[in-house]
Amino acid sequence: MTKVAALEATALAEEIGRWVLVESPSSDAAAVNRMADLAEDRLRAMGARIERQAGQGGCGDILIGRIAGQTEGPGILMLGHMDTVHPLGTLDGPLPLRREGDRLYGPGAYDMKGGNVLGFAALAHLLAQGRRPHLPVTVMMIPDEELGSPTSRDAIQAEAARAACALVLEPSGGGGALTVARHGMVRYHLRVDGLSAHAGAEHEKGVSAIREMAHQVLAIEALTDHARDFAVNIGLIQGGEFENSVPDRCEATIYARVPGPTEAEELRAALTALKPRHPKARLTLEPGLYRPPYEKTPEIQALFDLACACADDLGIPLNGERVAGGGSDGNFTAAVGLPTLDGLGVIGGGPHTHQEYALISSLEPRARLLTALLERIGTS
Repeated sequence: MTKVAALEATALAEEIGRWVLVESPSSDAAAVNRMADLAEDRLRAMGARIERQAGQGGCGDILIGRIAGQTEGPGILMLGHMDTVHPLGTLDGPLPLRREGDRLYGPGAYDMKGGNVLGFAALAHLLAQGRRPHLPVTVMMIPDEELGSPTSRDAIQAEAARAACALVLEPSGGGGALTVARHGMVRYHLRVDGLSAHAGAEHEKGVSAIREMAHQVLAIEALTDHARDFAVNIGLIQGGEFENSVPDRCEATIYARVPGPTEAEELRAALTALKPRHPKARLTLEPGLYRPPYEKTPEIQALFDLACACADDLGIPLNGERVAGGGSDGNFTAAVGLPTLDGLGVIGGGPHTHQEYALISSLEPRARLLTALLERIGTS
């Protein structure tokens, strides 16, 4: 039926390796689509009804597989993403696929090809035994999550409107904690326009956009308040063309973690109130991609409680719940009111680094937990 019908650690690790070997950086649509081809093959082997939406804006395709449940009606939206932050060639360079003790290293092994494999394996395991999820399952594989899902958000929310709940296959928190809430992630783009001049002959006639931006960076990052889990970061700046010219333009991307709508509005108000230090400099602020806060609700608590009951029955430690600092596509489903349980993927570490790994010992227990959830969600 598929490469993994038995929930066994070695088989699961080997299947994760097959996914990892298909490098799929977000910005390379062809590479992401090669990953989609493999995922589609696995879904077809399970008898899923396939829908594939052509990529937009330079991103890969959205892949959807629909699997009937024991009942009809609104079902489970199982969310994963196929893209990674790692560029092509990472496998042959700083992060080769390898096993070292209990660790399986490779680009996407943790974030989040490992989680995708666990979700697919749980479904394949049920079907191979002649069983089915209680509710219908829609598997949705996203091509651009690491970019903020700019071409996928509308499709995710459209599926969320038809679902009963969402299970997100992002990696777990430390030691296996499930994610019941996430902070919102807000981006803004700030541009400074100054006046160019020859830095040697007429330096006094110029207005440096980079210097002006430096003042603004200090003011913007001073908004950070870690006591409230409110963090404002400027990680990208571009400006200037020649070392002997006063730069007349500088651009920066502002990325902020906001625990709730109050902080999101506080940030917006502070940024729109910015004023240039130099009277001849000009600031232009534009909003960018936004992941709304994913806040825990009684329905999410009920999903978490069910996961705990399943884990107890299986003898699997969960290590509780967590509020995650980073965003996921679960932010979009939770924000439209869909009960969402996130962090159901592998246990491991090193996301977005050359030390990314999944713990092989976590694979079978996490796959069995997903299997149990698929059978029990909607039964009471």
